Amino acid sequence: MRTFLAVHRTGSFTAAARLLSLSQPTVTTQIRALERQLGRELFERLPRGVAPTPYADDLAARVAAPLDALAAVADRGPGDGAPAQPVHLAGPAEFLCVTALPALAPLVADGLRLHVVTGLSDELLDGLRAGRHDLVVSTVRPRGRTLTAVPLADEEFVLVAAPQWARRIGAGHVAADGPAALAGVPLVTYAEDLPIARRYWRHVFGRRLGGEAALTVPDLRGVLAAVTAGAGFTVLPRYLCRPDLDAGRLVALLEPEDAPINTAYLVQRPGTPDNPQVTRVRDRLLALAGEW
Repeated sequence: MRTFLAVHRTGSFTAAARLLSLSQPTVTTQIRALERQLGRELFERLPRGVAPTPYADDLAARVAAPLDALAAVADRGPGDGAPAQPVHLAGPAEFLCVTALPALAPLVADGLRLHVVTGLSDELLDGLRAGRHDLVVSTVRPRGRTLTAVPLADEEFVLVAAPQWARRIGAGHVAADGPAALAGVPLVTYAEDLPIARRYWRHVFGRRLGGEAALTVPDLRGVLAAVTAGAGFTVLPRYLCRPDLDAGRLVALLEPEDAPINTAYLVQRPGTPDNPQVTRVRDRLLALAGEW
């Protein structure tokens, strides 16, 4: 049943084997034995992973809580003096560094062991399913029912430039003339396909963003540093550039009534609801997210 639950949650025999420290043939053998015992097919084999049958979904719903409770007792062991297991947190580097890690600093000072990994959301969610992380901050909502996701914070995107560029563009010109007001101003962005800027253009201006970036930096903190130093204009999450806007080092070129936003989700690895350290981190992030 423990192996069945791992396969159901990860959607893969291979990922379940890694999670349980078993070989993949052992996992396959156990699932086949369980299917023979129950007289029901539990998983549909796919080119990549497996999909649970309706019977498997019902079975998982019935056995998950008891198995998780037993696992929590076994993980704690007979003594109370064992050091707490570290919490494995993953998410976008910029978001974690600017918001989450300062929020969790008091817990670390109080004895929390925290291991942090950064990366792209899809890759991190795959790692969560495979058991490599306990919590993931994801900029996309995970599909399916194998992961538990709750909204954490909304990122509002803002069009910004350094004051010298804002003066050359002219106050109110972007609102009056749209993207034409930015002609000749270098674009600084996160990636060559201009993901954040393209979304802003579609949402605010109702048109496709053309052209290429003058500078591409695969870290929004690098984009912020370059634009603050006068490299050109960009689109950034407000949480990241708020201090520079407040200090006058950046200027918002437009304040639309309906600014584009993206929701960040806090996603939990199945099977860890009773881990007190994971719960401390989760509750702390959810409690302070409103301040970001």
